[in-house]
Amino acid sequence: MKITVLGCLGAYPYKGEGTSSYLLESDGFKLLLDAGSTTLVNLEEHLDPLTLDAVILSHYHYDHIADLGVLQYYRQLYPVMEPTPVLPIYGHTEDSIHFEALNMPGVSKAVPYFEAEELKLGPFLVTFMKTIHPVPCYAMRFVEEKTGKVFVFTGDSGYMASFVDFAREADVFLADTYLFEGNENHHAHFTSKESGEIAQAANVKKLILTHLPQHGSLKELQQQAQKAAGNQVSVCLAEKNLVIEI
Repeated sequence: MKITVLGCLGAYPYKGEGTSSYLLESDGFKLLLDAGSTTLVNLEEHLDPLTLDAVILSHYHYDHIADLGVLQYYRQLYPVMEPTPVLPIYGHTEDSIHFEALNMPGVSKAVPYFEAEELKLGPFLVTFMKTIHPVPCYAMRFVEEKTGKVFVFTGDSGYMASFVDFAREADVFLADTYLFEGNENHHAHFTSKESGEIAQAANVKKLILTHLPQHGSLKELQQQAQKAAGNQVSVCLAEKNLVIEI
């Protein structure tokens, strides 16, 4: 499994850096996870957007879907000799307006996922957990069937003790870490301390901090998370074009 960071800031793009978006690849299958600002131009640096196999969305806040519409236009209007396959876009159904917008005739098709159901998606088995956030949002646990490798993405969330079991033994734990230590129990996002404590309790191998703040020292954010995680967990910051192979 290969994970490529396309954008990793929270809320809004800043100084040329985009918001949440990640590319997951395994056995030739290409899955876009969230589609925040600058996704399309950054994706083009890694592959032809026409070759994407699917998209999956944690929620419908704009910093996670800002480039979804232009991706649809790209696939609709890019001049090719043969029709481009319809792109399945997976999302939750708790916001019917945004879910229906995933449909574009001949271009993309809305496909629902549900917290109570495991999803078979290409080479992955995906399970979901609803998070604490101002709008419905879902964390995702991806298991690569061929190898058993595990990648967990928090989506956006305030602290939940249930993340310890959800992220248990993950090879990579990609955690929303928009806040510095001292702001614990926020209604929407983890602090650095909370990300580190969950990673340690869940015995994950690698913690990657994402949904990063635009202001303040990211080095300090990483140090706070590393202190909370202990020496057994490797902690790093997400950044554009970071590639993780597990």
